[in-house]
Amino acid sequence: MAKGLLVTYALWAVGGPAGLHHLYLGRDSHALLWMLTLGGGELGWLWEFWKLPSFVAQANRAQGQRQSPRGVTPPLSPIRFAAQVIVGIYFGLVALISLSSMVNFYIVALPLAVGLGVLLVAAVGNQTSDFKNTLVAAFLTSPIFYGRPIAILPISVAASITAQKHRRYKALVSEPFSVRLYRLGLAYLAFTGPLAYSALCNTAATLSYVAETLGSFLNWFSFFPLLGRLMEFVLLLPYRIWRLLMGDTGFNSSYFQEWEKLYEFVHSFQDEKRQLAYQAGILT
Repeated sequence: MAKGLLVTYALWAVGGPAGLHHLYLGRDSHALLWMLTLGGGELGWLWEFWKLPSFVAQANRAQGQRQSPRGVTPPLSPIRFAAQVIVGIYFGLVALISLSSMVNFYIVALPLAVGLGVLLVAAVGNQTSDFKNTLVAAFLTSPIFYGRPIAILPISVAASITAQKHRRYKALVSEPFSVRLYRLGLAYLAFTGPLAYSALCNTAATLSYVAETLGSFLNWFSFFPLLGRLMEFVLLLPYRIWRLLMGDTGFNSSYFQEWEKLYEFVHSFQDEKRQLAYQAGILT
């Protein structure tokens, strides 16, 4: 059945950050990506307002095709590549928070998490990439930066380059809606389960580790001040949005007071770096 633009816009408005419109259009990977990132930090969801007509046309065109294009490579997309790197870093940070206590974490869990984040973006829309080669690139890069939180960045870049190199169009497969929903549910639980357990049962330890990880990650950008400020803004954007919506009263509970300490740490960390840089400039 042909997809309707009006229905798509209605689902976008009602449940856009949860990916309902993508689920309706058969873009399951995009729907899962929005579920795990809350619509790309809301920015991706808003930007899609102008892209929905092309998404609907693409979905209807796919329904009329009996097979995917063969021997044709999708055009290179800098936006998709940047999104792969960012989501790979995001998945890596989530793995650091929730799975860092695992044995051989930096050899197994971290490259796997980053690689899966990159592959999720690579599978958005009518494109996909080579699963095996992308994960191999992530696993080969991980030992080079063993034991360092900054390993997330090179792993994500290496996996993204490999995914772009092996990009291709998806094979057209029709599946029952129940099967698609079941697969999405399992993937969502696999991502959020360990994170929720770590956040709720080990709040103090989680905060300490997140603070140290973010501090080390932002410290790497000390050579690029503008990029460091941009990363600080992106990492703390969810907190700022929550505080804007809830106000100071939203943090009266001890749980949110603990999480507010994380913001204060990162903010003071950046202020201290700027102060040291200013003093160094005066001395020289």
